[in-house]
Amino acid sequence: MATAQTFTGTDYDLVTMFDALHDMGDPLGAARRVRDALAPDGTWLLVEPYAADNVEDNFNPVGRLYYAGSTFLCVPNGLSQPGGYVLGAQAGAAAIGELVTEAGFSRFHCAAQTAFNLVYEIRP
Repeated sequence: MATAQTFTGTDYDLVTMFDALHDMGDPLGAARRVRDALAPDGTWLLVEPYAADNVEDNFNPVGRLYYAGSTFLCVPNGLSQPGGYVLGAQAGAAAIGELVTEAGFSRFHCAAQTAFNLVYEIRP
């Protein structure tokens, strides 16, 4: 079994991750591994729970539910893993963008969104 930081293989055209990065104890390590695993023209399709960058912009029924769930489930789960760094109760586009830039990606944008999810297209 491999983790998001240790899976094998390289030269992938597409890597997908659904509702997982914010739960990891080492999301930066996972992003770096995805970067190393992608082909030069590959794409990382990342789907994360919807979150605005400003806390007050999440004061709606979905945002309140996500913050409650994330505070009690996602953050403790991430902190229980090696790495000691989690994205927080909810990570909006700014936090995700900063992380993927630090991991070595140069192209990042939100390709789609719903009231429940943000879909990012991330490229080397």
